[in-house]
Amino acid sequence: MQTAAVLLVEDDPSIVEHLTEFLAGEGFAVKSASGQEAALDILDENKVDLVLLDITLAQGNGFSVCARIKEEYQIPVIFLTAMDDEYSVVAGLDMGADDYISKPFRPRELVSRMRNVLRRSGRAERAAVIGDLTVDTDRGVVLREGRELYLSALEYRLLLVFLNHRGQILSRDVLMEELWDISGEFVNDNTLTVYIKRLREKIELDPGNPVILRTVRGLGYRME
Repeated sequence: MQTAAVLLVEDDPSIVEHLTEFLAGEGFAVKSASGQEAALDILDENKVDLVLLDITLAQGNGFSVCARIKEEYQIPVIFLTAMDDEYSVVAGLDMGADDYISKPFRPRELVSRMRNVLRRSGRAERAAVIGDLTVDTDRGVVLREGRELYLSALEYRLLLVFLNHRGQILSRDVLMEELWDISGEFVNDNTLTVYIKRLREKIELDPGNPVILRTVRGLGYRME
């Protein structure tokens, strides 16, 4: 099973970078496009559950992109825009948008609205399964063989980082940066070692011989 797949249509590289990183940390699989043609190409080639769409694009117009998405793909759309006047709100909703949020927005409010739209559309995030481990990113619950595991906030975030990069080798530097961004405090090498150890003790049947979260000697870690 997969987490919800989101297409972010936005031509501001800074917004794309930061929002993609934040949404990945919340358990979403994110692809991005800077304009109309690139967005439609992604929709043609990939399964997408929700589109986050800026109204003002360097290529194309958000209203026309929304109309195409609704006509051809029947995917829920949330507009992200600095245009918060009444006309833009009404026009966006008339085009079939499922919700509308003005910049600057609070990321957690956006995530809440995204999950509401996904639930209403029947595309709610589903649990990811790794061996006997189930991660329900919608409820923030981790189960092993049906029994709930207690993970601290940073342990859960670390698990989501690996989950969103399954099969990829993540270096210790990358992981420390991820945890630092999440906690707002510096995470050093020793702290990371502690979190990896604690996470393995909770998700692995045999933490001394991990099969879910493996060490790649000299490179980092990989979730199988």
